[in-house]
Amino acid sequence: MIRFLKALRCALEGIGYGVTTQRHLRFHLIAGSLALIVGTFKGLAIVEWMVLVLLIAAVIAAELFNTALEAVVDLVAPEYHPLAKAAKDAAAGAVLTLAFAALVIGGLLFCRS
Repeated sequence: MIRFLKALRCALEGIGYGVTTQRHLRFHLIAGSLALIVGTFKGLAIVEWMVLVLLIAAVIAAELFNTALEAVVDLVAPEYHPLAKAAKDAAAGAVLTLAFAALVIGGLLFCRS
């Protein structure tokens, strides 16, 4: 149980690091919170709630993976390198792709009649 609690603390510290250092993560947290509020007013069905929560979690997790990758790249290649740039850009592109898909799906969830 002690190891589990230590691992949990490390995970929470990682989330805290992301929240305090990454403005895009803060943006996604705010957007996710707003989506939850809108979902409450729209009266989403249980499956729609599951999709919404999963999308929010996926975007936040992707942003945290991006943060981790950027930290490792900066550690390994502190000077500019085209491959370091490519890795960072690809990770950011992955987050953007997922965020766009979440936006489209959220729009479909909220605009249904």
